[in-house]
Amino acid sequence: MVTEDLSFKQDELPADRSLVIVDDDRSFLQRLARAMELRGFEVRFGHSVAEGVDLIREKAPAFAVVDMRLEDGSGLDVIAELAKARPDARAIVLTGYGNIATAVSAVKLGAVDYLAKPADADDVTDALLAPTDSKAPPPENPMSADRVRWEHIQRVYELCNRNVSETARRLNMHRRTLQRILAKRAPK
Repeated sequence: MVTEDLSFKQDELPADRSLVIVDDDRSFLQRLARAMELRGFEVRFGHSVAEGVDLIREKAPAFAVVDMRLEDGSGLDVIAELAKARPDARAIVLTGYGNIATAVSAVKLGAVDYLAKPADADDVTDALLAPTDSKAPPPENPMSADRVRWEHIQRVYELCNRNVSETARRLNMHRRTLQRILAKRAPK
């Protein structure tokens, strides 16, 4: 089987190289911004939903990389603003809390990909510049089924404001079972 090389080549950058990165992890943001500048992008960045929206309203970029969870809200608000300001922009969402519902929401709002943190600059660049009709390659080390289940339970628990009884009710499981799961470390 011949696989297509989707890796980034410097001469493939479009004329408009504007990129907005929004992430509240300042050290990760600095590293990613520097790496993307070295790849030829014109980078502006913010640390919150408000800063991201302001950057987009100031000058809508051709590309965006947005963290899903920001201190002042959801990165999906930034993606939605970008879709309004510049429908042809290519955006990707980064998250440490991957789940199907948020991935679907991100894509519906205009994101072209959804990457788990910590994503490296090569993965980000490849996702931003990938042809629109190409399929993403399968992950090298996907999460185990136990890890996916644990992530889902954690997400619902957070959405229920860390209320064990409400989380157990929504997940249709016994409260004590849920407490035991929450007390354990995350599976590999």
